Amino acid sequence: MARTTQRPVVRLRSTAKTGTTYLTRKNRRNDPDRLVLRKYDPKAGRHVEFREDR
Repeated sequence: MARTTQRPVVRLRSTAKTGTTYLTRKNRRNDPDRLVLRKYDPKAGRHVEFREDR
């Protein structure tokens, strides 16, 4: 079974300007806009917003 582009891999980049990234998948049908998640940034030592990087 072929993997479709319905759930592409996206890179989440830290808004704290530390260069930390996460890789995740998102559903384009449910989230057509850029994804924003609050995750832990080990370089900043706290939780910050991570935004989808294109």
